[in-house]
Amino acid sequence: MNSLFLSLLLVSLLFMKSFSEGQGKKWKGEGTTQNLESIVIGRCYEYTIIVNPSVGEKNCSALWEAFKNAFIKKDPCNILPTDYELFINLSLHTIPPNKSLFWENNQLLVSRFADKTRRYMSLADTLFGFFGDLLNWCGQANSTGLDYDSCPTTEECENNAVESFWRMASMTYAQHSSGVIHVLLNGSAEGGAYPVKGFFADFEIPNLQKDKISEVVIWVVDDLEGPDRDSCGIHTVEILENRLKNLGHNVTCTDNYKSVIFLLCVDHPDHSKCAFSSSAPAAQRGPISSDRRGSWSKLMFVTFVGFLFRSALVY
Repeated sequence: MNSLFLSLLLVSLLFMKSFSEGQGKKWKGEGTTQNLESIVIGRCYEYTIIVNPSVGEKNCSALWEAFKNAFIKKDPCNILPTDYELFINLSLHTIPPNKSLFWENNQLLVSRFADKTRRYMSLADTLFGFFGDLLNWCGQANSTGLDYDSCPTTEECENNAVESFWRMASMTYAQHSSGVIHVLLNGSAEGGAYPVKGFFADFEIPNLQKDKISEVVIWVVDDLEGPDRDSCGIHTVEILENRLKNLGHNVTCTDNYKSVIFLLCVDHPDHSKCAFSSSAPAAQRGPISSDRRGSWSKLMFVTFVGFLFRSALVY
């Protein structure tokens, strides 16, 4: 009898443990990034003091509060892009003309190429993008706390805190881009370089201000290892070119833009695609070749003859 009671008790405890764990992890996605508040406030100071001081002084604590209040104490699946409007307005700054860099399927490459506003200013190089780049977050309905255990994925619900944030940020970024804008696409991406459903297609292109944009420059760059799935004038890139032209934009497209290829080759200098030819001879170091030794000897001989000739004239 006792053994039966103990067995039932053990089964009950295991069931309760499993149930509580299932209740705690509500969503399939990763939970809020640990120390989120410290990270984003630190990023705010880093951006305004070091990365891009031209934005002027910003109240980083107020930015955090505006950011947090967009999703805290709300249903994690009912956060709208407009909920971040106050945060965007407080963090907004000028995006220099000709510096905007849009992208699809190559986030880390774009980050390296833009180089924290030194070359270009991608969305992640704005203050509002820098604030949330590569982080995750969500709140809980009727609670002031963050959910560090799990957050909803876009597959579970589109109106989650992170998705809505980037939608609002993307729309704002496009609206404030001007001059020549650049688009860096991955020609090796499965499904094509230009996703017809994606942030660039759905939230950035519709918000480009035609009267502020002089040209759209597209770069389609393959991975060094390939494959070459997409290129200018064909497949999904052609769809993008036609869409932009129909909207009245001047469009140019280049395959495997050299500056980006050079950057890829920094990490893979021995790759066959990185064997660049040069019109100028490379500077030579090390032992002097026999031809150069011969030239040196001739120079020394001419110098010596000249010395003797000048001496003869003096005497």
